[in-house]
Amino acid sequence: MEGLLWWLIAGTRGGINRARIINELNSRPYNANQLAKCLKLDYKTVKHHLNVLDKNNIVITCGEGQYGTVYMLSGTMEENFDSFTQIWKESGRK
Repeated sequence: MEGLLWWLIAGTRGGINRARIINELNSRPYNANQLAKCLKLDYKTVKHHLNVLDKNNIVITCGEGQYGTVYMLSGTMEENFDSFTQIWKESGRK
């Protein structure tokens, strides 16, 4: 999981926004629109990063439909949240 997190956070251009999303989802579940408003990002940008995180099993979804989908951290990501925090600090992007 650490290698994947390094790639997702420090090794790619969108890593900062993905890290911000992960950090927010650690506090509570959000839908994409709520995250966009909270993080002051474009809705499509948030959706793109959520799709990347979903494909890599960092987040899971609940609910259906474009606007009814709620995102939360996967169990694996919750177990590795300390590693994420360390990677974010070490990458110098926090």
